[in-house]
Amino acid sequence: MASSSKDQCVRIWDTMNSTCLMSLTSHTASVTKALWGGEGLIYSASQDRTIKVWHADEGIMMQELKGHAHWVNTLALSTDYVLRTGCFDHIRKEFSGAKDMQKYAIERYEKVKDPKGERLVTGSDDLTMFLWQPKQGNKSVARMTGHQGLVNMVAFSPDGFYFASASFDKSIKLWDGRTGKFLTSFRGHVQSVYQISWSSDSRMIVSGSKDSTMKVWDVEKKKLMFDLPGHADEVYAVDWSPDGEKVASGSKDRMLRIWRN
Repeated sequence: MASSSKDQCVRIWDTMNSTCLMSLTSHTASVTKALWGGEGLIYSASQDRTIKVWHADEGIMMQELKGHAHWVNTLALSTDYVLRTGCFDHIRKEFSGAKDMQKYAIERYEKVKDPKGERLVTGSDDLTMFLWQPKQGNKSVARMTGHQGLVNMVAFSPDGFYFASASFDKSIKLWDGRTGKFLTSFRGHVQSVYQISWSSDSRMIVSGSKDSTMKVWDVEKKKLMFDLPGHADEVYAVDWSPDGEKVASGSKDRMLRIWRN
């Protein structure tokens, strides 16, 4: 397990023995996020305005990605969803054993992964995002602008074709996952958007906002599908279940709610 901290370190842990295996020390400010990839790499974002790419086994820094002018708040990988779910997707395929499950998980990963390596998108307080392909070097593929507030979260679609960004400017923006080209804006929230999550079939996005509401957006039609009212205060967390049937949300009202699609 990898963890990030205000102490400027990323630590690698043995979860079976509850021991720290190594500390990755190169950042000069708080590390806001650590992300484990599928190619033996760990990615870390920091308030020192950099993103660092580490070799997970050896703890060696492989790349330093620079370009942001303010704190880097969030990271997302094009392979995030398949790394998280493995062989368990919305298709609910039946397996004959562990080897069959592993084979299907690897097939899913290879299908989503770009031949040039995993794609990484970063979001910052400087109102911009960058698209990277770290295995190809430390030069960005694209720089995305358009938000009028800090970028709080970015998330790739499960199929890797798109990514979405949530901002304090009250909007969600949709981008091409391979080129970084802007596609559309989703507007409807009246306060900052904190969190977004994709449905397993990459057709919908759910968003949670400071305005206490959640909204579900149709990606293909590029419009609002419906609201999910019910929370009495700011919605801090949303997540779509891998089977695509339910959404979980957590709020400042101290409630965790489960919604059925």
